[in-house]
Amino acid sequence: MKVAVTGSSGLIGSALVERLQREGHQVTRVVRHADPAPGEITWDPQRGRIDAVGLEGHDAIVHLAGESLMGVWTREKMARIRESRVAGTRLLAGAIAGLQRKPAVLVSGSALGYYGNRPFSEPVDETAPRGTGFLAETAELWEQAAEPAARAGVRVAYARTSLVLSRRGGMLDVVMPIFRLGLGGQLGDGTQPWSWITLEDEVRAILHIIAHNELRGPVNLAAPGAVTNAEFTHALASALHRPALFKVPAFALRLVNEEFANDMMLGGVRMVPNKLLNSGFTFEHPDLRTALPALLES
Repeated sequence: MKVAVTGSSGLIGSALVERLQREGHQVTRVVRHADPAPGEITWDPQRGRIDAVGLEGHDAIVHLAGESLMGVWTREKMARIRESRVAGTRLLAGAIAGLQRKPAVLVSGSALGYYGNRPFSEPVDETAPRGTGFLAETAELWEQAAEPAARAGVRVAYARTSLVLSRRGGMLDVVMPIFRLGLGGQLGDGTQPWSWITLEDEVRAILHIIAHNELRGPVNLAAPGAVTNAEFTHALASALHRPALFKVPAFALRLVNEEFANDMMLGGVRMVPNKLLNSGFTFEHPDLRTALPALLES
């Protein structure tokens, strides 16, 4: 295949590009710098510019670019989070719609935040309605921005990604040093759901979406074995052979940044990957207690 990828330098994008190239596919990186190397084309979402000619003739496009959610959520940060996703997707989808040789599929990034915060007792599959809050509203706008490509006849799938676990970066890479020191602990009361997926399964799921024509619209990218924050805490501590005695009170997290704390640390949702499972996808790491040791040994 010939596949174009935005966000190719990020955690998921870099792993996806490596996998595609290893399997013999031709990859085009969609990059922001003005002097593209061979195998790259440029775009500038803020200025509404993209090398549409360079997108011609691709079999698939995977769109993963967007401002990181990590950091203090100031007004400016939240604006960048939303605008980078909405403007970038709108620009890309519009360019795709105008191509003479359109891709068969656009896999456009989205997130579990679409569902808002729900108790662990309320699992959600792809048919669940949008939740409330900043991330839910952002995810809805993010997905709507891809509609020009769908109207032009391109199969569009929204990869609603959960917490991605990897030794290469992301949340696990941040918290592991703390847990190794025996200072890890649950956040708030620990009952909030944590849906997760390993980086390996994330990449495999994206390739599965590309290969299966019936997969369109929202697709939950989360392992079947969602856990609570307390369960995640104890599983990670156990895998590292360390105690997990500490608890960070909810009020202390909210003092740092209330909206970030509520959406990213004290909230969550139990995602069910029905579309993936029903289409024959098999998770390499469906259970956290086997996934964590495998990650730590890699």
